[in-house]
Amino acid sequence: MANHPTTLGALKASDYTSRSVKQELRENLIRKLKNKEEVFPGIIGFDDTVLPDIQRAILSRHSILLLGLRGQAKTRIARLLVNLLDEYMPVVAGSELNDDPLNPISRYAVDLIAEKGDDTPVEWVHRDDRYVEKLATPDVSVADLIGDVDPIKAATQKLTYADERVIHFGLVPRAHRGLFVINELPDLQARIQVALFNILQEGDIQIRGFKLRLALDVQFVFTANPEDYTNRGSIITPLKDRIQSQILTHYPKTVEIAKAITKQEADLRKEQSDLVAVDDLLQTMLEQLAFTARESEYVDEKSGVSARMSITALENMISTAERRALLAGDTSTNARITDFWGVVPAITGKVELVYEGEQEGAYGVAMNLLSKVIKSTFLEHFPDPNDVSADGRSDSDPYGIIRAYFSGGNVAELLIDGSNDDYRKALDGVAGLKKFVTGTMERQLSEADTYLYMELVLHGLAETEILNKESMERGLSFKDILSDMFGSDDLY
Repeated sequence: MANHPTTLGALKASDYTSRSVKQELRENLIRKLKNKEEVFPGIIGFDDTVLPDIQRAILSRHSILLLGLRGQAKTRIARLLVNLLDEYMPVVAGSELNDDPLNPISRYAVDLIAEKGDDTPVEWVHRDDRYVEKLATPDVSVADLIGDVDPIKAATQKLTYADERVIHFGLVPRAHRGLFVINELPDLQARIQVALFNILQEGDIQIRGFKLRLALDVQFVFTANPEDYTNRGSIITPLKDRIQSQILTHYPKTVEIAKAITKQEADLRKEQSDLVAVDDLLQTMLEQLAFTARESEYVDEKSGVSARMSITALENMISTAERRALLAGDTSTNARITDFWGVVPAITGKVELVYEGEQEGAYGVAMNLLSKVIKSTFLEHFPDPNDVSADGRSDSDPYGIIRAYFSGGNVAELLIDGSNDDYRKALDGVAGLKKFVTGTMERQLSEADTYLYMELVLHGLAETEILNKESMERGLSFKDILSDMFGSDDLY
């Protein structure tokens, strides 16, 4: 920036040419596309859907509406558009409206140039300062967005209300030659949405009764949830008609994409990652929770399940394992299926329940989702115990030895805060469990993976109603269903 012109005369003598912000975005996008540069870094899963639509809208110099459920990276995308602006832009020094020195629009800039001519001072604004974002709320006023008469200016400068210098400009004029983003547009009252008509259609605004009409140059980006979801309002039809490109966002289409997003966004400390290892199986199960929730009869599909649920769930799972290791004095540990019980608080606050879900309660719905994920994951890796022989012979029933162990009245207890040794000892104590896992899995398992799949078998047998799983104060106990129902005390 040191070599940039600092006066209007020097700017005229340079190779700088004025262009609209939409043309600026378009030309910089074209350059990035030709150079095969990444346009939206950090946005995963939209390469073939959302991002091409946004690029087409920019090339068409359109205002943009990003329409989608919560947690679909709408605001993230809007903020990344800043990277398509020039790094620095010249403005008339002291201007409230980022006046172009070669094409001023404010009374201040016009008067200053008329007074100083080529000696008019020029400043350079960084692209990060050309981004204005506003969350739409019912209390937003026309004065907030467009502007109003400022009686204090009139009094201090001894001006009448007929003088345009008494105007206090709102957020939209201050975004002149930049990006203006309104999040959750339906929440904006209808009469306020009307105030945006003229600037979207004609590119100018009028404040109160002033004859002045400011020809603003703004790239508008709006975000919104689908109208059939929000109960707070909607986008009025005439405004929607003036937004040239409406682009639909979506949730990750595959578990692998969802895992990549969660891994990128989770806020984990290095000491946590060093202490706790999370197997790919658990990461897959964690993402399946979100996919299952979006299809659940208890969850409002119009509300959606944000990607933030998976992100906070992973953070909670690692924190659960971290706490367990700290209490047990273990210097390293592996996340377990029992650690999912620490994930429940990350689920209950992220799902909007329908009536049936309200009857179940948020905790009940969370446990229902977890049960479905455990069962489907178990059946994906191991045979269904209800489809094999149940005569107890180990040569005909792969679960025979495990069934016999629990039929004999034995119990396996997995403590929530149990040490690594306690965990392995409990699983090793189940007759035939390790042999079944190593004999069934087609790939060679590490020691940690072996114990994780052994735990999965116990949970899976409980979810398929072969074993009974009970919550204890400090953990979970697995026992035979029949022996639990007809214990020795009940037989006599």
